[in-house]
Formats: sequence, C-alpha cells, structure tokens
Amino acid sequence: MIPYGRQDITQADIDAVVEVLHSVHLTQGPAVPKFEEAVLDHCGTRYAIAVNSATSALHIACLALDLGPGDWLWTTPNTFVASANCALYCGAQVDFVDIDPRTYNLCPLALEKKLLDAEKEGRLPKIVVPVHFSGQPCAMESIHALAQRYGFKIIEDASHAIGGKYKDEPIGNCRYSDITVFSFHPVKIITSAEGGMALTNDEKLAERMGLLRSHGITRSPSLMTKPMDGPWYYQQVTLGYNYRMTDLQGALGASQMTRLEKYVTRRNQLAENYDVLLKDLPLTTPWQDPDGYSARHLYVIRLHLSEIGFNRNRVFESLRADGILLNLHYIPVHTQPYYTDMGFKEGDFPEAENYYQEAFSIPMYPNLTDTQQIQVVAAFKKALSQKITS
Repeated sequence: MIPYGRQDITQADIDAVVEVLHSVHLTQGPAVPKFEEAVLDHCGTRYAIAVNSATSALHIACLALDLGPGDWLWTTPNTFVASANCALYCGAQVDFVDIDPRTYNLCPLALEKKLLDAEKEGRLPKIVVPVHFSGQPCAMESIHALAQRYGFKIIEDASHAIGGKYKDEPIGNCRYSDITVFSFHPVKIITSAEGGMALTNDEKLAERMGLLRSHGITRSPSLMTKPMDGPWYYQQVTLGYNYRMTDLQGALGASQMTRLEKYVTRRNQLAENYDVLLKDLPLTTPWQDPDGYSARHLYVIRLHLSEIGFNRNRVFESLRADGILLNLHYIPVHTQPYYTDMGFKEGDFPEAENYYQEAFSIPMYPNLTDTQQIQVVAAFKKALSQKITS
C-alpha cells in the first residue's frame, strides 16, 4: 500500500524523545521552548506559542484578536473544518470566500467583491483566515492591502506550509498577517505527533495567547493584579484552556526541524517528477504561482471528467484496488451538514464545489521513492484507460 502521506521518524527523533523520558520534565520543560526557538529562527518571527494542535492555535489566535459574539470570520471553503470552527468556538459567525480556480486558495478578487458588498450591509469581517492550501501561499500582499482598507485582522492558516516561501521570504514571518498558525500532525511537513504553533510579531498578542494556552494562569508579576504571596504564587488572570504541548512533542518537533529544508526540497522534486509523468493524462496538475515556493504538503490532481467518460468514484476505487491510497482535500466546509443547518447550501461557492468534484490528493511524502511514483502513475494510466475497454 502507498498512502497519500506518511511521517518520517529517524533514530535522532527517537533519541530526542527518549532523552525527555529520562529527564525530570515530561511537560512544561525546556524542549517546548527549544522547538519554538527553532521555528522562530527559521521564520524570522519574534514570538511563538506551541500548543497541542493547530486547531487550538487557531482558537487562541481568534481569542487574542478579540473575536466574539456579533463578529464575523471569513475563510475559504476549501479547507479542513477547523479553519471555520475556530470562529464558532468564540461565539462569532462564519462566512466563506470562493477559491481561485488555479491555486485553490482563497481568491483575492472574490474577497474584494465580497468586502464591497459587506461594507454596504454593515457586516464586514473582523478576521479573515486565508489557508495556504497544499503548501502554496495565498496572495498575501493583496489580502493584506484589503485588510488595511477594510480594517480586518489576518490569521494565516499555514498548517500545510512550514518550509514554504512567499515572495522569497519564509511563510510564518507574519509580514502580511497578525498571526500565522502551523500544524505538526503526522502527515504534515514536519511532525510533533500532534501539535500546532501560533507565531506573531506582536508582543501583546503573544502574551495573550501564552495565557490562553494554559488556563489563563501567569507567574509573571507584571501580569498579576495584586502582590505575590511568595515564590510559589500564581494567578489566573483570564479564562484559558489546557492547550499545552508536552516536552515529548517539543523534542520530536525540534528534531524534525533540523530536516525541514531537506523534506521540502524532496517534496518539490517529487512534484516535478509527477508533473512530467502525468503530463499526457486527462488531468490537471498543480499550478504554482511564481510569487510562492510551495512546501508541497499535498499534490492535488483534477480529473478531466468530460474526457474520461466516467465519474471520479471509479478512478478512486481502481487506484485503491491497486494499493494506491488516494485522499480528497477537501469536502467544501459549507456543504457539511453542520454548516448547511446554518443556511449554507450547494451553489454558494461554485469554484470550490467544482474543484471538489474533480480533485484527488495523490501520494506525496519525503520517503516516497521514484519507483513508487512510477507505480502510482501506472495505476492512474490503468484506471483512466478503462474508458477504452468499457
């Protein structure tokens, strides 16, 4: 079986985790700050807050930006549900902006049109969450310019994108956003088993997110409302959550960071191989915006269904039968039952819906071999040739 994604765990990773197991700190020790520093050094950002998942990072990012009841958060329908759910956790409302048909990211032209209409209706968003789908950065300069014009904050959902670049600068530097969020789920670019991180250049936002990840508790006298009783003293100064990352996860993440560039380089090599191997088949390979260098978390193809003559389910089942474990990223969030109950419906965001009908994520991970790539493409050729014999 060839999966669509797979983590790479080396002996160095294992040794780093075992070292923590032999230490006195399994959580809230030195490994998590070490991981945060490694990510900051890579991105060139001032502050990092490691948490137990990217979902948690999105939640505390929204809270730090004061999202709440009566506010709106906009994001793309082509994402995992967490990019939208984070607003609901805060009591805010969600809306979506359709995707660019080439990048599959939030379309800045559609965003501008929607903002013009929303301004007239008095319901401009407080936060916009562009998602760097598959590792390719969104058109952040354009989105940032709209933020300056309309007054919304930006959280970059870069769950797919650590190691990528936008305009020759690392994704995560927050040049065009208030906060950037990374995911370290096992199939992402690097992993901490589970985990996420929020990055920012704003000291106050970092301070708030640091409180929110650990019950709203502080040991810093500068944040307390009354004098300390002694060196043991702490205060809960806001309502927070238990979103901490363990030192076991931090050690794994820091070890993986040493291979980030190697991983992203290999992913781009694999993508170039696919571009050549798939070029004569009735499908569209990923288009890369020249402003970005993708981390290549996913390699998504779109089937030319009118040429193939049968539906995508048949292709999916054929490849699965041959041991190629395709996946699909994503079912448009607005079509999920929880969101249709809010009033969203099919037809609301046609580009995202058209994409969903045609797209598959095919195997992409650093240890995928050239031979396995050829096997994947052979399975595609076999599946797509069935139109001739059936």
